[in-house]
Amino acid sequence: MTVFLSAFKELAPNDYVGFTFFIGYMAMFAASVFFFFERSRVDDKWKLSLLVSGLITMIAAVHYYYMRGYYLENDANPTFFRYVDWTLTVPLMCVEFYLLTKAAGAKLSLLWKLIVASVWMLVAGYIGESFNPEGGSTSHSVTWGVLSTIGYVYILYTAWFGEVAKLAADSNNELVKKGVRTLAWFVLVGWAIYPIGYMCMPGGWLSGTFSPADVDLFYNIADAINKIGFGLVVYGIAVGAKSE
Repeated sequence: MTVFLSAFKELAPNDYVGFTFFIGYMAMFAASVFFFFERSRVDDKWKLSLLVSGLITMIAAVHYYYMRGYYLENDANPTFFRYVDWTLTVPLMCVEFYLLTKAAGAKLSLLWKLIVASVWMLVAGYIGESFNPEGGSTSHSVTWGVLSTIGYVYILYTAWFGEVAKLAADSNNELVKKGVRTLAWFVLVGWAIYPIGYMCMPGGWLSGTFSPADVDLFYNIADAINKIGFGLVVYGIAVGAKSE
């Protein structure tokens, strides 16, 4: 209840981090409405993909509402809420790779491998960030950071060179090929901010480079770009396929 009520607290004019929590909430909520309404305009085979896009941004919008409240109430990183959000939305982002390549023969095993890799990445990251001994242990941070990176590298490899990339190439659909490659760029470039933020936490290799508030600022911007961007790529494929 405290977090809910504090969401209505007034932001200070110079509180740029709080501002990005608010903008992130509004942007992802608006994107959800857009994706849900646009489902009626695309062919049936793309409706599920657009539904997943809407769910990603809607789940994120709800969490950003509560993260803003937590931030205003405690003036601290809403780490728990953020990882809950990522644990729900990142696997759904990986589901988009499966849905886009399903027509080219993608099997359920691909879907589950991507989901397991994403959950592994996030659970290891949460342990490394939230259960680090007081003051920050570099060995703890590095150990769990490396374990988390294994999941990230697997998703990255699959999207660029592995099963997803090969299925997209075999699809004989230029829209799908272009869309999968664009999503792969999001994973390579857009997701890169997250390990950088992780390394800025106490015990990380970049500890002290940025303040916790700076990390939240980067996370908020990256979340909005990546989650809305994923959905817009899928939407572009769906609309483009209908116009062909």
